[in-house]
Amino acid sequence: MATANKNLSNYDKNALPNAKDFKFGVVVSEWNDKITNGLYQGVFDTLVDCGAQPENIIRWDVPGSFELIFGAKQMHENLNLDAVITIGCVIKGETMHFEFVCEGVTQGIKDLNVKYSVPTIFCVLTDNNEQQSIDRSGGVHGNKGTEAAVAALKMIALNSLAKNK
Repeated sequence: MATANKNLSNYDKNALPNAKDFKFGVVVSEWNDKITNGLYQGVFDTLVDCGAQPENIIRWDVPGSFELIFGAKQMHENLNLDAVITIGCVIKGETMHFEFVCEGVTQGIKDLNVKYSVPTIFCVLTDNNEQQSIDRSGGVHGNKGTEAAVAALKMIALNSLAKNK
């Protein structure tokens, strides 16, 4: 496991840009909400810890992970943001649905990164069982939401660097 020996909640705040002037969009899937709310809390707490103003963290809920793409697209087109973070959780079941949803969401979020000049961060757990998702949304492996917030800050810095060249 990639996270077996890593706590997803560990980060060096001093190595990240101060988020006080940044505005974030966060699209959260309502499906597996115990997990996605935990991931959102990791995003929110990390961004605030790094200086973001709570009113500059805009949350929109969508029914499931597949709808994250449309929600993020709407944020890109209608809000002036520095980053969009997509939060979802797909747990493997007995049918091919898992593979179709995971592939579609992954490709859709990749497409948003190609289309827009503001980063879209992928925070979608694709686990084999609920316990793996619990372990990565504030459990024994930390919180993948924290990692997504850190990625957003780093990508904002990269975007700023590229625009100033």
